[in-house]
Amino acid sequence: MTNELVTVQPGELKFPFELKKQSSCSLQLVNNTDNYVAFKVKTTSPKKYCVRPNTGVVPPKAACDVTVTMQAQKEAPPDMQCKDKFLVQSVIAPSGSTLKDITSDMFNKEPGRVIEENKLRVLYVAPPQLPSTILESSEEGQAQKEGTDYGASAVSSFNPAPKDLNELKAKLSEAQAEISKLTEEKSTAFLQKQKLEQELALIKKSDHGRARLGFSFLFVCFIGLVGIILGYYFHS
Repeated sequence: MTNELVTVQPGELKFPFELKKQSSCSLQLVNNTDNYVAFKVKTTSPKKYCVRPNTGVVPPKAACDVTVTMQAQKEAPPDMQCKDKFLVQSVIAPSGSTLKDITSDMFNKEPGRVIEENKLRVLYVAPPQLPSTILESSEEGQAQKEGTDYGASAVSSFNPAPKDLNELKAKLSEAQAEISKLTEEKSTAFLQKQKLEQELALIKKSDHGRARLGFSFLFVCFIGLVGIILGYYFHS
């Protein structure tokens, strides 16, 4: 799509569509002039898309690449037709302008200010591994110039679709149960170890006592036997 200030390629946004998966496509803005050109990207569904960068400055005769990412969708639109649209606004900026010099007022329509607009439609296409049949929306006539609400500029970031929270909670619960089980087994093993050590100490003490008792009894018997023998000899 070629205009006086910038050329936007391609002229439409094609997203490989798969449920619960993000998809992206790229745009290139080519500055056709010898001036610095500021741009802003808007969309009719700002919460659905991430545009990086969504505003910027293209130096004279230079180009700027823009990446548009669509959030993972939980359900497909009717007949795989998408009614979302994008609008690329361009305006001549002061020489040497940078991103920090871009303001929203630069894109307000005022007398003597030329704001170029490139409108892009969104098409859904089959993912690469499937037949490349294009699933696109049908145009029901050209929209009126101000009949499409583009709202604010397209967001530059969004939060990825969260994983199944129920599944994560279930896994966390299982992990906590396993940790509790292991802790209990460790505690039981420690108590059994202490009990065995106590029983071993008692056995050692008991064996030592029996040994001492046996020695004393033998000693008494020996002394008694010696006494008997000596008595026999003395009386003889």
